[in-house]
Amino acid sequence: MGVLLGFAPFILFALLSGISISLALWLAFAAAFAIGIRDFLHAKIIRLLDITCLMLFAMLALYTGFIQPSLPVQAVRMIADIVLLLLALISMARKIPFTEQYVRDELPERLWDTPAFVRATYILSAVWAVAFLVMAVADGLTTFKHELSFSLDVAIGLVALAAAVVFTLRYPPQLTAVR
Repeated sequence: MGVLLGFAPFILFALLSGISISLALWLAFAAAFAIGIRDFLHAKIIRLLDITCLMLFAMLALYTGFIQPSLPVQAVRMIADIVLLLLALISMARKIPFTEQYVRDELPERLWDTPAFVRATYILSAVWAVAFLVMAVADGLTTFKHELSFSLDVAIGLVALAAAVVFTLRYPPQLTAVR
């Protein structure tokens, strides 16, 4: 599903942040830029997730690179998780779940206004919001309370991401059954 490509910069960041925060941020920014340009050249659109990832990783890379290089990796991860959580929640509150742009690419236009389509976009956005919430809480507990080790924080984040990815990959067959 196309939404997974949209999350590629974030997934890349999550996987590499334990190795090098600078490397993770700059590669996530580069991936967000490449995906955004690809989509813009192909379909002349810039998706909300693409622009959010592009701005998020550019600002974090510049901030941690030039203003506060000593910012702990867990804090940077928590900021990224919170921004993406807010993206999901605000898009649902505005009645345009961010996953809608991706699901539209997968289904015929005649289904876009059906209750099943609308419900599916909310469900997918909510699943990602829950994953980001879990990740932000784990990062917060590691950063501020020191209740989790860094490796456990990373493991929780990867499990939350994997669960959201698996759900996203398994959900489309149910959605396409609406056809």
